Order: sequence, then C-alpha cells, then structure tokens
Amino acid sequence: MTGDQASFHRVGFHYIPPISAFELTQPGCRENPATNILLWIGGLFDTFGLVSYPFAISHTLPANWSLVQLILSSSGNSWGTTTLDHDVAEISNAVRYFRKYQQGDAKIVIMGHSTGCQDALHYVSAPRLDSEDRDRPRVDGIILQAPVSDREALVDSLEPHDLNKGNVIAQQYIHEGRPDDCLPNSVTQPVYRNIGVTARRWLSLSSPDGKGQDDMFSSDLTDEQLGRSFGSIPRGTAVLFLCGGKDEYVPKHVDPEAFMQRWKQFAEQAGAVMHPDSTKLLDGATHNLNGDPQPVVDELSKRVNSFLDMLST
Repeated sequence: MTGDQASFHRVGFHYIPPISAFELTQPGCRENPATNILLWIGGLFDTFGLVSYPFAISHTLPANWSLVQLILSSSGNSWGTTTLDHDVAEISNAVRYFRKYQQGDAKIVIMGHSTGCQDALHYVSAPRLDSEDRDRPRVDGIILQAPVSDREALVDSLEPHDLNKGNVIAQQYIHEGRPDDCLPNSVTQPVYRNIGVTARRWLSLSSPDGKGQDDMFSSDLTDEQLGRSFGSIPRGTAVLFLCGGKDEYVPKHVDPEAFMQRWKQFAEQAGAVMHPDSTKLLDGATHNLNGDPQPVVDELSKRVNSFLDMLST
C-alpha cells in the first residue's frame, strides 16, 4: 500500500476464518460495517494492496457503501493448491458474515479482478452440489474486471511442447488418484514461478479438453459452455463487465468487445440485468490499472458507481 493510499483511508479488519477481510472506509465514516458491501477479490498472486485501484474506488463510493477486499486462503501464492469450489465456500462465509450487519434491502456485490472473475461468476452460476453449498447466500450483483482466459495465457506463455508436457503429467497424476499432488517445479516454474500447483488446478487452468473449471473466458468456448456460466446467472442478478482497452493478457486475435456482447447475450437470456456499459471497453486500461493515467482509473470508478446506483433504482 502506498503512503497516499494509507493517508486517505481507514482500514477496518474482519477475521472470518480463514479469510482476512479489509474494509476500506474514508475518514469520518462510522465504525459499523456499511449498509451495502462491495466484496473485491483479486487474481492469481494478488494480496492486499498489490492492486491499487480498489483504494481509488472506495474513495468515490457513497457513504452507505464500503469496499471490502477479501484475502482468501487461496490468495497470494496459495492459489495453486485450491479450487474455485473452495473459494466459493469461503466467499459464502464472508457474505453470511456481512449479511448479519445488514438490514432491509441492503446489497452485496462481488467484484472480481482477473482470475477473481472466475470466483465471482462461479459463485452465482455454479450448481449447489452438497448440503452446505445449498445454503450459499445470494448476492445482488457481480462485476467482472479484466476477465481473461488463463488457458490462452498459458498458450501464449509456454512452448507447445512444454504445455503439453505439463498436461500429460497432470493427467497421469489424476489417473493415479493423485489430483492434489503438485506438479514438478520444472513444469510450473517458467510460468507460475516457485509455487506449488496441483494436477487438479493445472488442468482447471490449462483446460486441454476445454472442460477446465477455470476455463470461462476463452475465445473458443461453445454455446453449451457459456450456457453453464453466463447462461446460469440467477434471474435479477445485476452484471457489469469491465474489460481494458490495453489489457496485456488479452490475445491479439481476440476481439474483447465481440466476446462481451456474446457473454451479455447469454446472461440476459438467463434473466440477468446488464449494465449498459458492459460491452464498452475501458479505453486505455491495462490488466490491473497499476500505473495507468488517473483519468482511466477515474472512469473505472465512475462505471462502478453507476452500476451500484443502478441497484438502488
């Protein structure tokens, strides 16, 4: 966190085992959690303060909204040994925690950044598979900022031989009943540095058969696949896409505006309420906006606030 960020915000801490939740409030705000909560979830390797724009957003929110950054057990360098289902279970606990402090029609929105978009979309669209998950509390909306394909990023980052080698080893581990064993460092280090990545999570991200749990934003997904994600968003859920015009992780062959339009089509067919800016690129925005010109960050904050206003009408 920079000195400027720290000087303009108070940071309230909530411990929701095993989650750490940091509530960003402006000086002078009351002690109790805000009426409405924007839960922010980062991407791979992200932890508190590594992405700066949440501080900018929180500084512009109305007094009855707070931005809360969730640090899940998968945050930082721990994402390689967990799953989206595990993340969703932890997010559910956070939603329940903040609901305890809310009254009436108070809102909770999940905002995902990068791979955090998978968490946000999985939260609202994944089937409830067991008795505990059937109690997953509903949220009022989701914001997907920088939703990109981890599979296509791997294709761009690794030589075909190296990617195939990783897939073969991971599939062998699965066949041997070892889904939670980590792949050799020689396989994962070139792209994921020195962290452990299980066979299960590698295949979820690399998705060689197109069935990886994390594979939600690839450019070649079928209508059936999009129907299981965007097409399964609960009716009435508000949705906003925020894709950057200079996102360095979007493959050159991909037209993000065309894909936002396709995602929007499936979401609307399911009954989601789309924000009107959801098919407009955020001009000049890189993947996480760190170091981007202030007008770009201001436009991001403006769209987020417009989305939250939409929930109140």
